[in-house]
Order: sequence, then C-alpha cells, then structure tokens
Amino acid sequence: MNFTYRSLPWNIVFGAGSVSHLPDELHKAGFSRALVLTTPEQRDQGEWLSNLLGDRAVGLFDQARMHVPVDTVHAAWKEARSARADCTVAFGGGSTTGLGKALMLEHDLPNVAVPTSYAGSEMTNIWGTTQDRKKRTGRSDAVVPKLTVYDPELTISLPVAFSAASGLNAMAQAAVNVATNSLNPIVALMAAEAVRALHEGLPSVVKAPDDIHARSLALYGACLAGASLGTGTTGLHHRLCHTLGGTLNTPHAQTHTVLLPHSIAFNAVAAASGTRRLAAALSTDNAAVELYEFAKRLSAPTSLQQIGVEEADLDEAARVATETPVANPEPVSTNRVRWLLDNAYNGRTPEIPPP
Repeated sequence: MNFTYRSLPWNIVFGAGSVSHLPDELHKAGFSRALVLTTPEQRDQGEWLSNLLGDRAVGLFDQARMHVPVDTVHAAWKEARSARADCTVAFGGGSTTGLGKALMLEHDLPNVAVPTSYAGSEMTNIWGTTQDRKKRTGRSDAVVPKLTVYDPELTISLPVAFSAASGLNAMAQAAVNVATNSLNPIVALMAAEAVRALHEGLPSVVKAPDDIHARSLALYGACLAGASLGTGTTGLHHRLCHTLGGTLNTPHAQTHTVLLPHSIAFNAVAAASGTRRLAAALSTDNAAVELYEFAKRLSAPTSLQQIGVEEADLDEAARVATETPVANPEPVSTNRVRWLLDNAYNGRTPEIPPP
C-alpha cells in the first residue's frame, strides 16, 4: 500500500455549551477585536454572540450571502477595516464560513468559525466566490479557520427541513471520498465514519429536533465529513454543485442533496470497490439508491425541479460544467452530464450511465 497524507491545521472545541468558552478561546488565540459575520436571517443570533464576546466584539456584519458574491466580500472588508478588526467570527452555515474564508484569502484577516449547520466548510481548505454568474473555487490552507467551536446546542433551532438538506450536504463531502478509485485510507476512515454517523443521526434529528444526542451525532458526522473533503478529493459531483450554484443560484445544501445519488451512480462502475465501501457504511447493497431513498425518508428534495431549476437551464449547466476538464473516476462529457442532470431534474431513481 502506498499513500500520502497531510492534515490541515485544525483547532477544534466540540461539545454542548462550548460556545460559552469562545471569549477565552479568542484570548488564547491572541484575538481581541472580532467582527461577527452572519446572514440577515441570523442577525439576532449574531447580536447574542456579540454580547457574549463583550469588548472582544467590535462589530456585526449581517450580509453574508450564499455562494459568497464578490461584492459582499468587499462590503465586509470595508466594515472590518473601519472597525480595525483583527479576526472574524463566522456564526452560521456555509455562507458565513465562506465569507470568513474569502476575507482571509484576499485580505489576510484571520477567521474563527462557530457552525450552526452541518455544512462542514469550516474543516476544509476550499474557498469559493461568485461573480457574473460564475463561481470560482480553489484550495489554500490559509483559509482554514484558526479556531472552530462546535456546539450542538446551536443547531437545535435549525429548521428540520434545512437540517436534513444540510446533513446530506455533509454526507456528500464524505461519500465522494469513499466511493472513489483513488482511495486514501486515512481520509476514507474519516469519511466512512462520517457517513455512518450522519446516516444514524439525521433521522433522529428530523423526528425529534430537540434531541441533543442526535444533534451531536449529526454535527460530529459533519465535522468528519468536512475533514475528509478538506484532506481528500472532489470530482464531478462538486463541479456540478458549484456550476448550478454559481450559474443558477440554486441553494447549496439542497443542490448537493439532489445530485449526490446520481453522482454516486455515475461513478459506480469506475469506482466499484469504493462504492461497495460506501454501501457498507450505509448498511445497504446499493449506495446510490439508498442515498436517494434516504433523502425521501428525510423529506428532502430529490429533483432539481424542487429547487427552482428549469428544464431550459440543463443545457447551459452541462456546458458550463464541462468547459474545463474534471478529475473523475468515470469519463465525463457534456452529453453524459446532460443525461445525469436530466435524471436529477426529473427525480428519477439513480442509474448507472450508458456507455
């Protein structure tokens, strides 16, 4: 066996009630002037967090948006510079974490993450910004948060429907690092454990949203899923999600939810042994079909129509997704991607692609 593995510079505090330690953790990290980042919908929670931080909070920017538009990054940097912030604290999901990453990448402003969803972005070195209906992504270890505080109690207010989609977004990050033909054994261990934890925890979250054990299990799974993506690989699945998000502004978590079963089926022959490992983590014989049925059991979307995609959009999405080569187990072409998108658009049971 031959492989290489390099961990990312993670610094994690995990546990119910752990957000109460954030002021001390910022002190230990050497930060004293934090700009809190939220979406408009989470402004109230951002004000609560600012009060918790006391004098260590120097402002609140509540305009984080999905897919991190470049103009939002500019506006946040203006606020940070005016407040003389020495770090940001991203409170929320992937939108706020992504904004914190962009500020670090472009302006060298350290970021701290307090996730309230299962996005997992805080564990990766992947950044992305959107401009002119195109999403630009890359990897840089510099954008990994200097500190991440995981408090399952903060996820209890997450609506059930979004909890399911967010958890399946995390599942996607892990699944592509199990169902692969370029397996890294250390990454695959984290990824398989993430799939198991999310597969076990999410149904309980949907059934009993206040169940702190279920919330902890799902957040633990999301943490490991992000870690597996951060040190692992991406492929056609993430290319498609970034394409639909950047071009059509589809909701990020729900896009992953719909496309994941079809992406796994697409690669099922080329990554046969990895797909079998994924099926074992899901306690099933057919990983793609179980992911599709699992989404249905969670009442999550299973078709692109449900998340606002029009059939007329599919040709453009297939073209944009294949404008540049993508590393993927199964060969990719515009026609084959268009076939996958048609299946996902119509909510069909996932299938292995024709030759």
